Amino acid sequence: MRILGIFVLLLLAFWTLATSLTQINPGQLGVVRRFGRILPDRPAPGLYIGLPWGIDVVERINVGQVRTVSIGYDGMEDDNRSPEGQLLTGDHNLVNVQIKVDYTVVDSQVDRFLLNQTRVNDLVARTAESALMEWIAARPVDQVLGEEKALLPRWMVVETSRRLQPYALGIRIEQASVAKLFPPEEVRREFEKVAEAKTAIETRRNEANQEANRRQRDAEAEIVRRMREAKSAGDVEVLQARAEARNFGIRVAQFRELSKKQPNLTEVLWLEDMTRLYARMRTTGRIDLLDHYLGSDGITITHFPTLPAKKR
Repeated sequence: MRILGIFVLLLLAFWTLATSLTQINPGQLGVVRRFGRILPDRPAPGLYIGLPWGIDVVERINVGQVRTVSIGYDGMEDDNRSPEGQLLTGDHNLVNVQIKVDYTVVDSQVDRFLLNQTRVNDLVARTAESALMEWIAARPVDQVLGEEKALLPRWMVVETSRRLQPYALGIRIEQASVAKLFPPEEVRREFEKVAEAKTAIETRRNEANQEANRRQRDAEAEIVRRMREAKSAGDVEVLQARAEARNFGIRVAQFRELSKKQPNLTEVLWLEDMTRLYARMRTTGRIDLLDHYLGSDGITITHFPTLPAKKR
């Protein structure tokens, strides 16, 4: 009996120890329930020691895990009903949409997540779906499938987070992504043709802009080149003018100096210049000697005007 009692005591001690220890893994936080009431203590990763025999129940929540909720089109079409995720745009066209929303648990609100974890996915899905329907219905199909498509994920994060705040779920919407967004199969090819035409237009617009930018750069380069040439020519003219001015100043100084020694220097210089001028005029045939025009009666010069050339 004594051995049996010792065995029972050991078994009881082991059971007490086993029910008092809880291992919290990395990336997890613990939420302790004592007789069903949530305690403010949040055990971090490691070994947590609590009360045994089910007095303390430790719930381990993966706060580092990214959870994903998918809403919208799932590819399942039925002739008797509209497929899931087929929404009506603002101009009464149909599009198939599938959105994926990622969320994580907020560390400081892990107890709220524990209380709502069974309904979190449904609430996120329904809230995101209502926001998506509003976004699609407010825009024509060209914007939904075109340039505003890239704005949808960020809008979904902001709007879904705002609408979920009153529920106090203890989660944070991290991101949203557009998994599928296209028109129904019956008209898909027509929309693809429109998209191809828009792409071609955009390509030509880009090419035209590039050509315009190239021509503008060439014109600017030509302007710079001509301005440099003009500046260079102007600098040369300035240098030549300054050199001529210096030479003229030197000649004036020389003339004044020589005038002191030779008072009739002006007449001498004038005769020298006129002699050189007459010599050049004679060489070019514009002046001649008068010797052969001398006769017994003096100088006889007769000129006849040159007849105009006949037109052929």
